[in-house]
Amino acid sequence: MQVVRSLEELRGIVRGWKRDGLTVGFVPTMGALHQGHLSLVDLSVAACDRTVASIFVNPTQFAPHEDLDAYPRQEQADQAMLEAHKCDLVFTPEVATMYPEGEETRVSVPDLGAKLEGQFRPHFFGGVATVVAKLFNQVQPDKAFFGEKDFQQVQVIKRMVIDLCFPIEIVPGATLRAADGLALSSRNAYLTPEERRIAPSLHLAMHRASIRIRNGADQTAAVAEAIKTLEEAGFNQVEYITAVDPASLDPIEGPIPDHPCRLIAAAWLGKTRLIDNIAL
Repeated sequence: MQVVRSLEELRGIVRGWKRDGLTVGFVPTMGALHQGHLSLVDLSVAACDRTVASIFVNPTQFAPHEDLDAYPRQEQADQAMLEAHKCDLVFTPEVATMYPEGEETRVSVPDLGAKLEGQFRPHFFGGVATVVAKLFNQVQPDKAFFGEKDFQQVQVIKRMVIDLCFPIEIVPGATLRAADGLALSSRNAYLTPEERRIAPSLHLAMHRASIRIRNGADQTAAVAEAIKTLEEAGFNQVEYITAVDPASLDPIEGPIPDHPCRLIAAAWLGKTRLIDNIAL
């Protein structure tokens, strides 16, 4: 496995692969890898001749009050895990490579990015779309792999790829969970032992709500019960639990339609913000 920091070296290696007719898969990450990330690497290795992963903690998707400085970083351990999963190249750029002096260009997906997470983190998807567009231009993959735990992010990236005519297939990977149901996330490292015990309540409450809604219960009542369950379990704030159309991310009013929908949630447990989603 090669580890490169410079854009020139990255492009030279990928150019050689393409010249040899090889397909390239790409898994963008911010490091602090877990089995969810590694499952995406496995998907890429199975589908493509060569796999590139990036490790870059992107400053433009963090607001000033958020956890940029505290975000977990473990580059050597990450590289060892990637190598064990047969990743071919790891791109670990400096901030100055991604955002050169004087830079000002931003990519926005204004409609999809303004919903759900965008209501609480209005800066977030502009930073995500910008850095992913840069990485796509740098790596030039044939396929890119994103986890469905960040379901809205997958939809935003798909929209960006269509709108900007990137010749890249976006491949979603299923959410991986711990044995108790908690969706794997790098930010789970922030949870105290007691909070980690409580955290699976989010998935459990969503699961119960989804069953009630599919069985014909009033959605508002089912969501209200889920929120009450989480508050009683120890969550200090539930920002949203919402049934949405998976393509538009618009909330579904009234009966749930026959086609697949999504129940999406975000909630605070102590100082940790947890997000999750399940099929509805």
